[in-house]
Amino acid sequence: MPFPMWVAQVNKRVTNKLLVRLADRPPFAALNHVGRSSGKAFRIPLNAFPVEGGYLFALTYGSGADWVKNVLAADGAHIEFDGREIRLDAPRLVTKAEAWPHLPAPVRAALTVLRVDEFLRMNAES
Repeated sequence: MPFPMWVAQVNKRVTNKLLVRLADRPPFAALNHVGRSSGKAFRIPLNAFPVEGGYLFALTYGSGADWVKNVLAADGAHIEFDGREIRLDAPRLVTKAEAWPHLPAPVRAALTVLRVDEFLRMNAES
C-alpha cells in the first residue's frame, strides 16, 4: 500500500527540494525526467538499487505517482548516481517477488513496515 498522496505533495513542495542536493550519493539518486503533458524537466531524489544491467526503484507512492507515469510515457529517464549520469530505458513495473532478492535486508524490512509492494525496473544503456 503506497503512502498517502498528501505526503507526496508535501515531499514534492518541501522535502525533495532539500534532499535533491544530496541525491547523487548512493543509495540516493537524482532522477531526471520530463513531464508527459507539460514537457517540463523535473529532478527528484529517490533510492536507486543497482541490479544486473540496470536499477530498481521502490515505488513508495505506488505506480500512480507522476514521476512513474512520466518515466513510463517517455520510455526512460536519466539518473545521477555515484557521480555519474546514467541513461535508463525500458522501464517496467515488477512484482515484489521479482524485486525482493535484489534489495538489502534493512531495505526489505523498511519496505515491509511501509507496505510497499510495487517496484520499477529500468535498464542502464550501455
